[in-house]
This record gives sequence, C-alpha cells and structure tokens, in this order.
Amino acid sequence: MRGPDRARNPTTEEELRAATLGGPTELNGPIVLSPSDPAWPVQFAREEAKLRAALGGRALAVEHVGSTSVPGLVAKPILDLVLAVADSADEAAYVPALEAAGYRLLIREPAWEEHRLLTGRQPDVNLHVFSAGAREITLMLRMRDWLRANAADRALYAATKQALAARTWKYVQHYADAKTTVISEILARAEAAAPSPGEGAARAGR
Repeated sequence: MRGPDRARNPTTEEELRAATLGGPTELNGPIVLSPSDPAWPVQFAREEAKLRAALGGRALAVEHVGSTSVPGLVAKPILDLVLAVADSADEAAYVPALEAAGYRLLIREPAWEEHRLLTGRQPDVNLHVFSAGAREITLMLRMRDWLRANAADRALYAATKQALAARTWKYVQHYADAKTTVISEILARAEAAAPSPGEGAARAGR
C-alpha cells in the first residue's frame, strides 16, 4: 500500500537489497494462493498472545491484517500482523525481545513510516512494525474491515490476486507492487463510505 505508482514502477532490485537484511530471496515463479482457512484467526490469537508476552506494555496494538484476516478471501498462507510500538525506529526497545520469542528482523525501511518487518515460523508470519499513529496502520485496518464487509470488492480483490499470482515473479515484492492499483481503488471506496468525524460522533451520541 505504498501508492498506485508501485504498479507502474515496481520496487527496484537496489531498493530491495538496501531494505532487506542479507539481501532479497528470489522467487522466479508464480505466487501460491490458498483458500481461506478457519485456522488463520486461531493462529493469529496465538501470535498475539506471544507478542504481548514478549513485549508487555510496549505492544501498543496488535492486529491481524492482510488477506488471511478476511474470511473467504484467498491468500498466501502467511499471516500478516501489524504491531504498533512507541517508536518503530527504536529497534533496541523491541527487536531483541521479539528475536528472543523466535522472530527475525528481515526488512528495515526508514523512508516508509520507519517500517520494520520481522518474520516468524510455525506458522509463517510477516510482522509489520510501525509507530503508533502511523497512517499505514489506518490503511491496513480500513482495507481489512472494508473487505470483510463488502462482498463485491472482496470478489474483485480475489480475482485480481488470482490473475496476478499466476504470472512469474522474480520477487514476491513485485507481486505486491502489482496489487497497489486495485488496493488504491478499493481504499478510495472505503474512504468515501466512511463517516466524517462529526457524523461518527453524532451517531455515537444517539
């Protein structure tokens, strides 16, 4: 979700190498998507408990995002989680504790809201870390909630993912980049349908 330009101008190899500790892993093949699995929310609950045990109050928010968080949507069988901390650039405040819990720091992107990505295994996890209040957290949650509630856009997103997944990709990131146009379209509809702050307050007071 880094802007629709990523579909036309995918992340370069230089950018991938600069962001990925140890360098990016080549796929050179299609993306494997799995049918929606009722085990995914159960796995998320276990990962959330593990994260909160590792970080305590430093875990300001833990959310299940991405396609595995949307019932009925095909997805890569990798859980996407978003973790909000006080300052994602302050790796010393949370990375050692997460590494002790079995996660591995893989990606560091200071220019993208100080994003950090850690990975986990059994189940496979992509743990996205941002500072609390980061706009990207809002976008991830808005996309998730809209797809959960909107069957038409859920079907559109699934069809787009399946068409793109069938292609050959050198890097998984390029598949992700190719989805940004449809993601931006869906987010625009979700944004248009969201109540204004004043309207939301009025409804809450009824």
